[in-house]
Amino acid sequence: MKKFLKRLFAGVVYAVLGLLLVSCAAPQPSPTSTSSPSSSPVESTPSATSFKPEDYMISLEEDWPTYSDPAVGTDFSDMIAVTNVNDALVFLTNDNTIKPWLAEKWEMSPDGKVWTIYLRKGVKFHNGETLKASDVVFSLKRHHAIGEGLSFLFINIEDAKAIDDYTVQFTLKEPFGPFLQTLVRFYVLSEKEVMSHIKTPGPYGEYGDYAKEWLLTHDAGCGPYKIKEAKMEEYILMEKFDDWWGGWDPNAPVYFKMFSQPDASTIRTLIANRQLEITDEWQAVETYNALEQIPGVKIARYTVGHNMTLKLHCSKPPTDDVHFRRALAYCLDYNALVDSKTGVAPGSIPSVNPVPRNVPGFDPNLKQYTFDLEKAKEELAQSKYADNPGAYPVTYYFAQEVPWTEKIALMLQANAAKIGIKIEVTRMPFGSMIAATQSPDTTPNIFSEINAPYFPEAGSQIQSGFHSSCQGTVNNTHWSGDIWDKKIEDALSTLDEKERFAKYSKLMQELNDYCGTIYVFDQVELRAVQTGYFYWPGVDLDSVACCAGYPLYAHDMRIYPEKKLK
Repeated sequence: MKKFLKRLFAGVVYAVLGLLLVSCAAPQPSPTSTSSPSSSPVESTPSATSFKPEDYMISLEEDWPTYSDPAVGTDFSDMIAVTNVNDALVFLTNDNTIKPWLAEKWEMSPDGKVWTIYLRKGVKFHNGETLKASDVVFSLKRHHAIGEGLSFLFINIEDAKAIDDYTVQFTLKEPFGPFLQTLVRFYVLSEKEVMSHIKTPGPYGEYGDYAKEWLLTHDAGCGPYKIKEAKMEEYILMEKFDDWWGGWDPNAPVYFKMFSQPDASTIRTLIANRQLEITDEWQAVETYNALEQIPGVKIARYTVGHNMTLKLHCSKPPTDDVHFRRALAYCLDYNALVDSKTGVAPGSIPSVNPVPRNVPGFDPNLKQYTFDLEKAKEELAQSKYADNPGAYPVTYYFAQEVPWTEKIALMLQANAAKIGIKIEVTRMPFGSMIAATQSPDTTPNIFSEINAPYFPEAGSQIQSGFHSSCQGTVNNTHWSGDIWDKKIEDALSTLDEKERFAKYSKLMQELNDYCGTIYVFDQVELRAVQTGYFYWPGVDLDSVACCAGYPLYAHDMRIYPEKKLK
């Protein structure tokens, strides 16, 4: 499902959280998960029995709306909710390595086409049912039927069968080198829970709507948190699942609330009143500077595998001409945008290619566009629009929810005007931008978007950014057809990692020359974090897991209400 809904209620007032909660006993200590942080700057103390469960709540504001259905969600807020509510077959750590999760171990056939997955025993879904291999098979069939969200990651799986209750066998159509890495996005749903909430009639025959409507505000997962309450246009309130197989630290959050972005002044008030533990990553530098002055607040700065991109419509005049596209690429002052004092993204690094620096498969030796108006003029002179470039206005959309990206638009507009190119900049709700990508007729010449990998390898951003199966999404607004498909598929089918990475490098250089996307900078993400009474592992790291959702895994966070009340 594409996000056709607009990002609403930007200035929503933060509701009194206690009214949303029910009274229940104080949480009891349970075994600590192996994924818990080894140390915390806030010393750990036993949970005081005098505190109520709602005292162990943490809040995060993020882009909106949020879809927690693993077969539907794709955006940053989606992935945060999906990863906390649903467990995947494997887990992604902050050093971007894979570790066993619902899958305890696995085997690959010599030809790379058959994978045997051995499941962890005793895992419970939120409805109390025990996870079985049949639920894995069902979850795959649901992905295939719905064909939305991250389902494209699994289209190469031809068949799945349950060998027994705890063994699943996947058969691939073709070998897929990073198959194991894609399983960080294979979240398993309860077949019984989904089927008990299907709505008929629906587009999926006997499966009705596959419970898509119900899963807008509920869940069928087995992750550490379960959805307690959700309002699509406002918030999701998640509650600790006591029977989660990984165990719990006594100071882990009992409740985790995500809500839609308020305005900057409201964020400052919430932080000052200790009603917000982590901000979003989209605020202006001035806002972060102001938040850092509040006692107990620290600005986390880390690389997360995201890069700021300007995606170009490659079949719409005038950006259908490669020389015109390259001219635009030479019109941006990349270094100025990341300047430590005056830039829109201080500390970020100008991009080299489609893959950011902390994503496995990154190649630092590729050609990079620089700010050079003379080269821009040379490229423009070779384009079919050289005689009168101003006669073909370039449409440029940026998200109103991320106001600092307007500065990138205005810089490009001003510099392009110096060589005769006219750019029409439009501020737009991100939901409307997403809707515009559905058709080549409504897609703008330039689509401003933060790019992120869906699985931890360079092939993810190459595949989602240029393969035709992803065309018409925020990841791929080029409308270039299938011209890159064979090369992408060849690289992805290569089992040897070294050989696969070499193919990625060659392909990335070709994509740079094609200039379907202008890669602006590898983003150093900023978030304001309460550190006086709250601990989040990401606050002290220079680099975190490169796939959205994993860095904000609430189970590994800690809250100390006795410190909050001081």
